[in-house]
Amino acid sequence: MTSTPEQATRLDAEAFHVYDTTLRDGAQQEGLSLSVQDKLAISRHLDELGVGFIEGGWPGAVPKDTEFFRRARTELNLKSATLAAFGATRKAGGRAADDELVRALVDAETPVVTLVAKSHVGHVERALRTTLAENLEMIRDTVSFLAGEGRRVFVDAEHFFDGYRSTPEYSIEVIRAAAEAGADVVVLCDTNGGMLPDDVHAVVGEVSAATGMRLGIHAHNDTGCAVANSLAAVAAGATHMQGTVNGTGERTGNADLLTVVANLELKRQRQVLPPGALQESTRIAHAISELTNTVPYSRQPYVGASAFAHKAGLHASAIKVDPDLYQHTDPSHVGNDMRMLVSDMAGRASIELKGRELGFDLSHDRDLVGRITQRVKEMEAAGYTFEAADASFELLLREEVEGERGRFFEVEAWRVITESRPGVEAASEATVKLRAGGERAVITGEGNGPVNALDHALRTAIGTLYPEIDKIELIDFRVRILDAAHGTDAVTRVLVEMADGESSWETVGVGANIIEASWEALVDGVTYGLLRQGAERMS
Repeated sequence: MTSTPEQATRLDAEAFHVYDTTLRDGAQQEGLSLSVQDKLAISRHLDELGVGFIEGGWPGAVPKDTEFFRRARTELNLKSATLAAFGATRKAGGRAADDELVRALVDAETPVVTLVAKSHVGHVERALRTTLAENLEMIRDTVSFLAGEGRRVFVDAEHFFDGYRSTPEYSIEVIRAAAEAGADVVVLCDTNGGMLPDDVHAVVGEVSAATGMRLGIHAHNDTGCAVANSLAAVAAGATHMQGTVNGTGERTGNADLLTVVANLELKRQRQVLPPGALQESTRIAHAISELTNTVPYSRQPYVGASAFAHKAGLHASAIKVDPDLYQHTDPSHVGNDMRMLVSDMAGRASIELKGRELGFDLSHDRDLVGRITQRVKEMEAAGYTFEAADASFELLLREEVEGERGRFFEVEAWRVITESRPGVEAASEATVKLRAGGERAVITGEGNGPVNALDHALRTAIGTLYPEIDKIELIDFRVRILDAAHGTDAVTRVLVEMADGESSWETVGVGANIIEASWEALVDGVTYGLLRQGAERMS
């Protein structure tokens, strides 16, 4: 029978399991806490990515996870993914059918249940405090019970690699016990994250030959090798890979699922996601970062903001000829973009390419490119940084190309007073004098600090003329002292990040004091935001 495209996708997904554990193992990251609503939202993103399985949590053991599975039954309409509940083998000396936590796995009503089982002799004897024979019986009983309840069972062999090093015969017995009881997959877990790729490859190959069982890999990143270890396991025959989006997880995290999948598809030509799904990687990585309230890691492979960013003039010259000369793959494959960074290392090619990225064709004016290049080098020598402040560079570029940065107002003067009295929190008052819309305004603003007061005053002064400013908000503010040896009179650099609900941008200011630098970055940020909003400029 000829399969439909949907059926073909399911067959591919069954041939290789992409199993996400962001909601369970990834949520064990220090400082990370997911609400039920967060977990439902992340599940939808994972489904859009096309993962085969989503591990939702541990019902019965964690009340929030029990609630997640209850709501998932009516609120999730998964198209690609299958939901899995996570739990453990029954307690020693009992029966799986009578174990409350095993029963909770049945009550979760997921098609798949993933069981964690001990495969390390030391853990069986010292953590479970039971016999090796009883541990094997716990695995057999729990797997066979769940299979009898119509569940597909995956077994996570905890601490497998460490156990295999010390007592390989027993670790193999664990796999055989799970297989005989009806487990579909046994996942070899590098729970402590201490393995290296060549060792993983050797062990997976040996275990596969000894058992004939379908094997998976669950790698932690304590040696920085979680992705490499996952790839080594796949190369040795594993057909089930567990990971988390953005590599979240306890200690140093888990294998980054996005990196592993991208490497398999782009470097090994293995279709492990539905066609076209890989191009959603960058968007989904950033969306999940927002939901987990973690700052996206700019140097994350494939999907990070810096993954395809180029700074050195030598690189830029080559990229101008052929982008592939300094890029290992086309960033569009993962939904990312090439970026040119402008810095004191910039040559003419960097400026020209950055201008093209921003919509300015500078290729026919060598004098203009030379002037911009020299100005950037001089400003960076004075403390500015444009590689982290694209918006400030675009304003500089507009000033050189068009003769102005984008005029919406002209500042005459500003001042700030901060008053502090014993027992009362310090308060700031700012006065801004400017011209906008043909009129002069002198506005006072109050705030809990000098920058906050200046921001309020500026917004009040131009808010009536430019209501678009209501969409612009300050979301980050960073300060760096550039020549600390000078003490309190050191030059200060301030980076300000603003957003309008659709995207964000950064501007930079440098000054002899923090208020002066902050004001410069603030004015640039508002100016750029008004340009984005299409506000009418001053004539």
